[in-house]
Amino acid sequence: MKKFAGKVALITGGSSGLGEATALKFAEEGAKVVIAARRAEQSAQVVKRIAALDGEAHFVRADMSRAPDIESMVKEAVGRFGKLDCAVNNAGISGPRLVPLADVSEAQWDEVMNVNLKGVWLCMKHQIPAMLANGGGSIVNISSIYGSKPSDMGHGPYVTSKHAVNGLTVSAAVDYAQQGIRINAVAPGFTRSEMVNPDRAPSAAERYKLLVARHSSMNRLGKAEEVANAIVWLCSDEASFVNGAVFTVDGGGAGRLG
Repeated sequence: MKKFAGKVALITGGSSGLGEATALKFAEEGAKVVIAARRAEQSAQVVKRIAALDGEAHFVRADMSRAPDIESMVKEAVGRFGKLDCAVNNAGISGPRLVPLADVSEAQWDEVMNVNLKGVWLCMKHQIPAMLANGGGSIVNISSIYGSKPSDMGHGPYVTSKHAVNGLTVSAAVDYAQQGIRINAVAPGFTRSEMVNPDRAPSAAERYKLLVARHSSMNRLGKAEEVANAIVWLCSDEASFVNGAVFTVDGGGAGRLG
């Protein structure tokens, strides 16, 4: 029997990259999948891919910076499939890059925090009651290796948001640990996606080559599927005693010697 047969999983930012890989993995393991994202056309392609696996998926258009969208997203997921067992809060933005902190505008700061931090909080605010009504569940918030260390210069809002996501995750995990809900975070290293695309330009390829050499002892970019495997495992019964963890998937950056 598949691990998530009879289960319902909600993935934000599910139209591409890590979100898409996670949605497909849940579907392969038998879950009914709700994909929440802003882009309808790309999300429809993910729904088709899941249908090709004999799975069942539903798309909800939602902007993670808008509280009404998030509330409606969870209501629609439960209305469509009757419950919510698993949620992966993956949607996020990079914000300004190579911009020293004093040069970041208030609008740029708010945009990053509204999506990467407030959006995750709002997702859990509505996901948790839905899971409590169903007797429990599992939530995975997507952080970053930069949630526990500084990034290169000029990436302050993103780094701040991911540090905060780690704190939010462990705090929520304590709040609901005895009510049948486990809440963890996955902190990916540099993983191929729309945000991390070495094929965008020759300069991008060289930049990611240097970053990977510094941050991954395996000296390569990760694959979205490799991170998705960790996310789905954390939502499974095999991780039943894992709660409040920040699970790093980065190719062993901490062990790199040079």
